[in-house]
Amino acid sequence: MTKKRIIFAGTPQFAVPSLLALLNSKHIVSAVYTQPDRKAGRGRKLQASPVKSVALEHGIKVYQPVSLKDSDSQAQLQALQADLIIVAAYGLLLPKTVLEMPRFGCINVHASLLPRWRGAAPIQRALIAGDTITGVTLMQMDVGLDTGAMLKTASCEILPDDTGQTLHDRLSDLGAKLLANNIDEIETLPATPQDENLAIYAKKLEKAEAQLDWQEPAIVLERKVRAFNPWPVAQAKLFGQTLRIWAAKAINEPTHKFKIGSVIHAQRDGIDVVTGEGILRLLTVQRAGGKAIAVGDFLNAHPKWIK
Repeated sequence: MTKKRIIFAGTPQFAVPSLLALLNSKHIVSAVYTQPDRKAGRGRKLQASPVKSVALEHGIKVYQPVSLKDSDSQAQLQALQADLIIVAAYGLLLPKTVLEMPRFGCINVHASLLPRWRGAAPIQRALIAGDTITGVTLMQMDVGLDTGAMLKTASCEILPDDTGQTLHDRLSDLGAKLLANNIDEIETLPATPQDENLAIYAKKLEKAEAQLDWQEPAIVLERKVRAFNPWPVAQAKLFGQTLRIWAAKAINEPTHKFKIGSVIHAQRDGIDVVTGEGILRLLTVQRAGGKAIAVGDFLNAHPKWIK
């Protein structure tokens, strides 16, 4: 085993277990790169990324360039003399110059079984598509978007009640475990090129996607509700107001005699909405300015909508 000087590049909570795996290894994490602090919360105060917080707790030097394309940022990174750069949900592109700096290259911990779901939102796109299996890939980075050769993969089942959050957490831990199990000899792992014919792009989530279209089948809407939990959270207009929908269940029942988008049942067990195919039963909802609550509690506060 070659003891390696590693730079870790990551930003959100997804990347934290991978950073901890490296800190618990026999290798040296010489620096951490993460995105600049962002304003967050009601007070709009600058907030450090989860990765930055962990790095500072462990006394690791943190760098937060806005870009890695300028010569100053590249010179700074080059001076660190890293053997390897490990990337997990960093959020910035690594130009060719940076990719070629470490002697063992740059390795990405990606939350899908490549080449399926390249891009920014692989977890949510897998849920929306109705995939039953996903996983993580250790990939040798190149100048393309998640196009590099694959070094190792680990798969996991997508459970029927998985949300964007639960699947995120499971894949985050799985990626860290895969990294920990392979970091000692990662420079010797055989690289397998991706099959371009199987490549699918996982585009970034947009807030506009959260608006449910009742013309779609109930099963598709259920998948979206799960995928968009906790962000951007599915929403629909019902009872003359916009409700955010945190949990829902598709029910396969004939609905041809009902108008699409109409509420045909509203009791403690759920609010049933007619869709293009089947019924979507809403289970947890949230009014503007309120908290997410079970449908039973929501209807207790608005008994006029019970039917």
